[in-house]
Amino acid sequence: MTNGPHTAVSNQPVELTAPAAEQAVFEGPSEGAQGGSPAAFTSDGLEQVAGHTRALPESVPAEAWTAPSAPLPDIGEASFGPPDLLETVHAPDDRVQITDTAAYPWRVNASLLITAADNSQWIGTGWFIGPHTLVTAGHVVHIKHSGVPGRDGWVKSIQVMPGRNGTFLPFGAVTSSNFRSVTGWTADGNENFDYGAIVIPTELGAATGWFGFGSWPDADLLKTSVNISGYPGDQPPGTQWYDGRGVSSVNPLKVFYDIDTAGGQSGSAVYRIHNGGRYGIAVHAYGGLTTNSGTRITKAVFDNLVLWKA
Repeated sequence: MTNGPHTAVSNQPVELTAPAAEQAVFEGPSEGAQGGSPAAFTSDGLEQVAGHTRALPESVPAEAWTAPSAPLPDIGEASFGPPDLLETVHAPDDRVQITDTAAYPWRVNASLLITAADNSQWIGTGWFIGPHTLVTAGHVVHIKHSGVPGRDGWVKSIQVMPGRNGTFLPFGAVTSSNFRSVTGWTADGNENFDYGAIVIPTELGAATGWFGFGSWPDADLLKTSVNISGYPGDQPPGTQWYDGRGVSSVNPLKVFYDIDTAGGQSGSAVYRIHNGGRYGIAVHAYGGLTTNSGTRITKAVFDNLVLWKA
């Protein structure tokens, strides 16, 4: 059974399809086996990060890996070309660097080193939703319309580096060549369906923990503050940066917010605090003159994430 542009596809021999269902639901987060006290958050749903100015409205072995220290281009450029508006900082720049990246929730976010089919290398961000699975943008795992012979299609491999802080890898790294997305992106290149997943061969997410994710109605999202933390390419390589603010607007397939991001943060979680837990509501992917945006976790997206998490 197909699910239109949300029909799940994989670079593996057996493709996956999502079950059809219709209701707002959510899956819970985990703080992981690594332990430690999770970071605090404010009463209005933003992470409590020193220096952040809020504007008004390992139990599993990891692969040995040395983090790259040279700057690399944002994976978004592979599909969209040189970026003016892929991910945008709106002055003033409110981002704050996260230095305790081995703590929850920051260790849930992973720096990605992406090797495309033509062996070119790029950067992006992903976030754990389970022991084996990270969510990211569709254009992180599958390149469209690059214009470069041999580059389009599923990427060759991705190095996943959870909680990376420059050259320091508190959880090591693991390589994946097992990816998911949907036909709305892989076949059509439609930005409304720009989401995907990375399935890793170890249970590294059991150590780091993961975010929950959910589908909420418009009225709920419009009164919600959201958070984004990831690995922007305009900062020192492999450093994690955070910003947060209220949702600006929503449409049926996207969430918009005036949160500062930059190229390299494609695939970051756009997450809210709900009942004391952290839940993704969108996958960050695009920028704009006044707001940036992410692919909204609708019920169809939710169904695929549940399937990919299993």
